[in-house]
Amino acid sequence: MSPSRRLPIVRGKSVHITFDGKALPCNEGDTVAAALLVAGVQEFGTTRTGDPRQPFCNMGTCFDCAVVIDGIPLVRACITQVREGMNIEPTKGF
Repeated sequence: MSPSRRLPIVRGKSVHITFDGKALPCNEGDTVAAALLVAGVQEFGTTRTGDPRQPFCNMGTCFDCAVVIDGIPLVRACITQVREGMNIEPTKGF
């Protein structure tokens, strides 16, 4: 497709989420994983041995992106869409 025929990028309205106590801006329609990666989050949680976790499959199969959302543990960030006021915490020792 030539540059003059590219479709415009349409983003959802701006919303704010919190990760590990830090407010992060993102857009409706973003997945939690995408929003965290765009914000520069390097660690979604840790393994039992303390190694960092980040998304691996990005299709909801592996649980490497699992986080705690609004108190619910082991939510897969790669298939969960953000919503205004969502409180996200890293998963520790999973």
